[in-house]
Amino acid sequence: MVDAGADGQSNHDVPRLPHAIREGNALYRSNLGVGHDRLCGCKPNHLNCLSAKEWLKCQLGVWQFNYEGRDIRDKKIHPATFPISLATRVIELFSHRGELVLDPFVGSGTTLVAAQDADRNAVGFDLQQRYIDVSESRLIQKDLFTGTTQLVIHDDAVKIAEYLTPGSVSLILTSPPYANLLNRKRGNKSRRDRKNDQLGVVEQYSQDPRDLGTMPLERYSAVIGDIFARMRRLLKPGAHCVINVPDMWWENRRITIHMSVVEALRKAGYEFRNTIIWDRTNIVNRVGIFGWPSNYITMGTTFEYLLDFRNPPTDG
Repeated sequence: MVDAGADGQSNHDVPRLPHAIREGNALYRSNLGVGHDRLCGCKPNHLNCLSAKEWLKCQLGVWQFNYEGRDIRDKKIHPATFPISLATRVIELFSHRGELVLDPFVGSGTTLVAAQDADRNAVGFDLQQRYIDVSESRLIQKDLFTGTTQLVIHDDAVKIAEYLTPGSVSLILTSPPYANLLNRKRGNKSRRDRKNDQLGVVEQYSQDPRDLGTMPLERYSAVIGDIFARMRRLLKPGAHCVINVPDMWWENRRITIHMSVVEALRKAGYEFRNTIIWDRTNIVNRVGIFGWPSNYITMGTTFEYLLDFRNPPTDG
């Protein structure tokens, strides 16, 4: 038996929703009543459904992952993806079966696919129609009704509060655009074979002025802080928010995106808890040589950050 949530709905009461909602749909910019109650028998104070052995594995501060056949690695489809296995680990660490996961910049839909695998409800948002289409097609490939819902919405992240109930989200997991740092022609310095189909390509998500990926870093920090401040009221007290970002090089300067994100979310009222390093050395092949022989530069392609924040508990 699943208890009803604060809005009076249990997961089993929620009608089947489509995998995608676009402008013109009857559900567009309306509260969706997505399920968010636990389907497990864990004690109320437990963070997740993991065993002590599984918990210990997650406690290591450096994580590695492998890609699988369902992962998207083609940069023509999306310029910056993470593996399903990464999203699965974060979801299983910071939520229970049946709870609600939110991805405000869903891109190719990996968070939703992992939530589907892990039997969590999940909602993702994106400005770009092509990413809505990609996400929807990935969800349809494994369309088994388990009592949970995963859907993608074609809308701006600033509108998320119109769709979800305050205090219903157990985890925010996302990889936001990297300010305007992809909005330039690729020089392929990170690749040993520089003459490939990415040379000279602008890998930006879009040129939509609402897109975080078009903004200089200072404005990006302000806007992302505003978006996450709006979302914080949707999080349950004590719930986590995990953001995947790299740092990048621009004109021989390290652009510390992760520091901008930490500062923006702290201002928005989040508590910064942990830094996890995503060690990508096992999946990076034939990297180029940066800076040799006079300018030492660590290669951003070999690691990224997973920044773990928490919505402060009501008891402080």
